[in-house]
Amino acid sequence: MGELRKRVGLSQVSLIFACGTALFSDGYANGVLKRIYPEQFARHGTYSRTLSSLTFAGTVVGMLVFGYLSDKIGRKFGMMAATGIVALFSGLSAASYGAHNSFSGLIASLSAYRFLLGIGVGAEYPCGSVAASEQSEGEGIAKNAQNRWFALATNAMIDFGFVISSFVPLVLLWIFGMNHLRAVWRISLGLGVVPAAAVFIWRLRMAEPERFQKDSMKHVTIPYWLVFRRYWPSLLAICAAWFIYDFITYPFGIYSSTVVDSIIGDNSTLYIVFGWNVVINLFYMPGTIIGAFILTRRSILAQAVIGFIMSACYKQLQKHIAAFAVLYGVFLSFGELGPGNCLGLLAAKTGPTATRGHFYGLAAAVGKIGAFVGTWAFPPLITAFSRHGTDPSRGDTGPFWVGSGLAVLSALITFFFVRPLTTDGMATEDIAFREYLEANGWDTSQMGLTAEERSAEIVSISSDENEKKV
Repeated sequence: MGELRKRVGLSQVSLIFACGTALFSDGYANGVLKRIYPEQFARHGTYSRTLSSLTFAGTVVGMLVFGYLSDKIGRKFGMMAATGIVALFSGLSAASYGAHNSFSGLIASLSAYRFLLGIGVGAEYPCGSVAASEQSEGEGIAKNAQNRWFALATNAMIDFGFVISSFVPLVLLWIFGMNHLRAVWRISLGLGVVPAAAVFIWRLRMAEPERFQKDSMKHVTIPYWLVFRRYWPSLLAICAAWFIYDFITYPFGIYSSTVVDSIIGDNSTLYIVFGWNVVINLFYMPGTIIGAFILTRRSILAQAVIGFIMSACYKQLQKHIAAFAVLYGVFLSFGELGPGNCLGLLAAKTGPTATRGHFYGLAAAVGKIGAFVGTWAFPPLITAFSRHGTDPSRGDTGPFWVGSGLAVLSALITFFFVRPLTTDGMATEDIAFREYLEANGWDTSQMGLTAEERSAEIVSISSDENEKKV
């Protein structure tokens, strides 16, 4: 019996990671492109932000569209479609070319592919993350580890992607050298096909999560007004907190190479800049891993403290790049320890199964809008701070002051307006949601998959288990 429980537990954990791992796929290119085409980027300073913004825009579209499809067609359909899109457009991004080899044509082509790639990345949030949350309360998962496995399978995977996305170009730069930067950025983008294709194969034999089979509204019209009336306060609070978190985190991630450049000098080699970016991104990992074992709303406040310290001591830190990198890394790490882990978990487990994809997709989309606003707001913010006073470094401290203040606001919103999660909380909430619907005259017997669909899921699982035994 103990061996069976252990096997079921490992199988369930693997399902959580199968749902969440494709979130690994996200980002490369801008820093290298600036080095290859310095004159073009100097003449058209918005190219870098345009590429990032179009990826964000595609991600928002993917989150919203697949949030609906995840609830109305199924988690597995959404996850398979997402990994297919990511694999296809990662390859096409790597092969981007303009007519007559023109730079503007290259940027237009890359922008289109990055937008479509963003749709696939965005689809992973309401499909992969939601399915991972539902698998985390399955049979074989220890009660006290439910939320931990979810955080490790989702946010930790995204952060690991950040680390790899900064390390891969460095390795390729070692291989090809400064005279072949086109190979560096094209191969970097093309390698995004690998994790997506691997996860696609991993997911082929997955069944729909048990929660979705029992409590979905796949075959009926969702009573949106009743859902909104019950969940709007918590949804609004999570959306606001996620907007603030991404407003801080994504610009700071993109901003890291700019900060490092400003401290170690514009004439520094790309090896040094990439190397320091790897060091900084590595700090995401201890934050998200340690945070998975803590998972308290109070940890959201920790990032603000480090940010205020960096703002006050920035002039001294400029003289010691190692100290700056460590503190900057700790700033990012605390962001993952707190809101990075907690917000996705709250969005996935606060609403009912019937509209979990909608709930998560909308909250994540609002967050990405925050990232979009942040990437465009930070440069003017730096400029505005630079104009006040005689210290030229004052502009670089502005984002730290603003980011830290917003982190405090995010912590307050979460603490006062979002209820804490409990063990088996999704099952409890689904029961409460059914009772709420019945009290308002809605027929809950329509919920769940049909008998034929559930039988098909059972047959799929049984055949998969038999293959494993053989």
